[in-house]
Formats: sequence, structure tokens, C-alpha cells
Amino acid sequence: GCVDYPVVFTEAPCTPLHVRQMVSELLFECYRAPKVSFGIDALYSFCHNNQKSALNTGLVVSSGYHCTHVLPVLKGRLDAKNCKRINIGGFHAVTYLQRLLQLKYPGHLSAITLSRMEEILHEHCYVPDDYMEELQKWRCPDYYEENVHKMQLPFSAKLLASAVPSEEKQERRQQQLRRLQELNARRREEKLQQDQERLDRLLYVQELLEDGQVEQFHKALVELNMDSAEELQSYIHKLGMAVEQGRQRVLGDAIDSKPQTPEAVGGEQDDMEGMSEMDPIYSEEQTETEKVTPNVQTMFNMAEYHQMYLGTERIRVPEIIFQPSLIGEDQAGLAEAMLYILDRYPQEVQQELVQNVFLTGGNVMYPGVKGRMEKELLQMRPFGSTFQVSLASNPVLDAWHGASSWGLQNAECEEGWVSRKDYEEMGGEYLKEHVASNCFADIHLPKPTFRSSAPPVIQETESDSLNPVSAVQS
Repeated sequence: GCVDYPVVFTEAPCTPLHVRQMVSELLFECYRAPKVSFGIDALYSFCHNNQKSALNTGLVVSSGYHCTHVLPVLKGRLDAKNCKRINIGGFHAVTYLQRLLQLKYPGHLSAITLSRMEEILHEHCYVPDDYMEELQKWRCPDYYEENVHKMQLPFSAKLLASAVPSEEKQERRQQQLRRLQELNARRREEKLQQDQERLDRLLYVQELLEDGQVEQFHKALVELNMDSAEELQSYIHKLGMAVEQGRQRVLGDAIDSKPQTPEAVGGEQDDMEGMSEMDPIYSEEQTETEKVTPNVQTMFNMAEYHQMYLGTERIRVPEIIFQPSLIGEDQAGLAEAMLYILDRYPQEVQQELVQNVFLTGGNVMYPGVKGRMEKELLQMRPFGSTFQVSLASNPVLDAWHGASSWGLQNAECEEGWVSRKDYEEMGGEYLKEHVASNCFADIHLPKPTFRSSAPPVIQETESDSLNPVSAVQS
């Protein structure tokens, strides 16, 4: 029925007191926690990655899902007066990428979801050192082909096939009819060529008889399975007529380009028997000539239609943290906010802060973000000055690891913990400061002034006796 162990609770920098009051009331009154410690997640991550020295000075840049904070830390304590927040985070990048791809591919609105955009953002986007220079590179076709990322969206071919309109079905039927006609014409030509070769062979045998080579003539008749010269002459006559008809049909197919019902070529070896104009599917027992025939290309490739090309979006989306104006936000970018904070300190303190610029948060995991920060510092810092930029070992989980380490190391001491007694005495907004906490600022509300309910007192003076209007004082 209760939480019988201490609780470490993370909060945003400069959290309003009424927010902390509601959280304290929930933890102490509802969950009956023995003691609670409040701290900033970015500072927990900063302490976890700088455990060698307890009094660290640096500039912490924390970019999370909803906003980005720039926190100056002086000798291990947060300088709350000079903290700055930018209302740009990972959520804005995901929604911006979703809008870009929805405008680019309006036919796939249902497939361009926030979860899929978040996955694409983490796997395909990067931060260039120079944004404008990188955009110029993307204008080159060769650079585009080398760096564009293609993604295949899921789709169902069966559902799409069932949803084909009647006009497209009619067009496919016409294509099948044309294919059958071309196949018939090709087989007619092959049949004509075979009959012509056989006719030439028979004519050659007939020429042997005319030349007087009777013995060779009879041997050829035996090979042709014929009994007499009359039978040979009759077969030559029939085959010549068939060859002539075949030539006329081939010439007619070449002249008439309209789709016609495919007719089988008559003959002893007709391969087109049983094939009609309505057969869209062919059996596996096809001739070698038909297998060589290329298939009719589909008019619309559904797999290619469901592909997305990620080009300049790879750099445009992460750039919003440096240029919020890309999404219409009237705010300063990250480099401008850092420069504004540094200008509020003397040169000696500025040099100490830039020696430890620490990046944490899930929105700084883009490839190249560290190099971009170094270039921004190089432009804003004086000539010849030094600086150091470091990235958290695990930008997403280091805040949890830092809070866990601090809670285990300070579980027995009283520093940084608000007990139930402190809560009852000081109120829910009370905070005990520690190395990763906010600065506590108590608000003294003026005492309310109560109005008197007594009736007004009428005083008469010497002048009042001359003036009928009396003075009223409350």
C-alpha cells in the first residue's frame, strides 16, 4: 500500500514551484514515500560522465523529445539565472519529417506514421558541418544517386489486384489478345518455314527422277515412306498449296494491325489446338519457342509505386535544432543560444565553460552533431582560443544511470533529500539542493489586507459648518 524506499525524481530546469508541490503531495500523501530527491536529468548525465571531479565547470546541452536546454554549470552547481530553453526537440523533427514525406508522397498518407518516421529519423538522418554547402552537393545528380536512401513501404498485391478497375481489366484483356495474335503469327512463320523446307526436299527427290537417277529416287521414296511417284506428286501439290496459303496469312498479319481472334495454322502438326482467345493462363507444356517469347510488361509497378526516396530530407530535418525558422518557429537556434549565454560571463569564465561542452539527450544522436558543434564554437570563439566538445556515452540512458548512482551513493545521508517531516513543515515546493538539482528560491507572498466592515465615520470641522457637504473617512 505504499512505497517504503527513497525516490529520486527528475524534473526540468527551473521547474515552477506549484509543479513540484503537486508531485511532492502525490509522493508523500498517496505513495507515502519516506524521502524524495529532485534533480535535473541533464545534470545527472553530466555527473555520470564526469565522475572524476565533483566540482565540474561546463556547458551542458540537453536536447530531448520536446525541448532543448542549455545549462551553464559553475564549479559543480547550476547557474539557474542564465539557463536557456529552446522549444525544439525530437518530436518536432519527427512531425516535420512526416509533413515533408506526406507532401512528397500524397498517395501514402496512411503508411507515413509517426512511429515509422521516428525510425527513419534515427537510421537515415545526419547533421552536416555546413548546411548550405551540403545542399549544393545534393544538387549534383551523381551525388544524389550515391546518397539517396530508398525505402520500400509494405503493400498487398492481392488486395491491389482485386481493386483493379474495369477499364484496366479491359486493357489487360486486349494485351492478352495481342499477345496471342503475335504468338500465332510467329508460329505461322515457323510452320511456313518448315513446310517450305519439306517442299524443297520433295522437289529435290522429284528432280532425281527427271534426271534419270532411278535407284537414288527409289531410296529417297523409301526414306519418305512413299510407294510411287504419283503419291509424291500429290503430296508436292498439297504442300505447295499449304505454303502459298501460309505466305498469304503472314502477309495479311503484317498489313492488318488490328487485334484479331487468333487462329491456329492448319496442318498435320498444329500446336495451337485447344488455345482460345480467352485463355489468359498457359500450361507448363509449352514449346521452346513460346518460352523464349518475352512477357508483356505490366503497365503499373506497384512495388515501385510504394517506394520512398529520402534525399535532402536527411539533412533538412535535423537542421531545425540550429535553424528553428525552417518549421516556422520564431526562436533562436542552438548556436545563438550558446553565444547568448557565453556573452553574459567574463572572458575567463567563458573559457572555462567552453572547455567542457557536454551533449546529452536522444536528439543529439545524429551522426555529425559533434563536428557541427565544434564548427559553431570555432566561429563564435575568438581566434586562437581552445574548446572541447564531448558526447555522452549513452545520451538516452546516462540520465538514469547518473540518478541511480547518485541515489545509491547518498542513500544514507540527508543532503539532497526532502523527508516527510520537511514536507509537512516547509511545504510541497521545498527543495534541498545537491550537485544535480535546481536552485531553491522560496517565494514570499505578501500578507492579504482585509477591508474593515465598520461604518464610515463622519467628522465635522469648522469649515464643514459653512459647507453642507460633510467629509467621509473610512
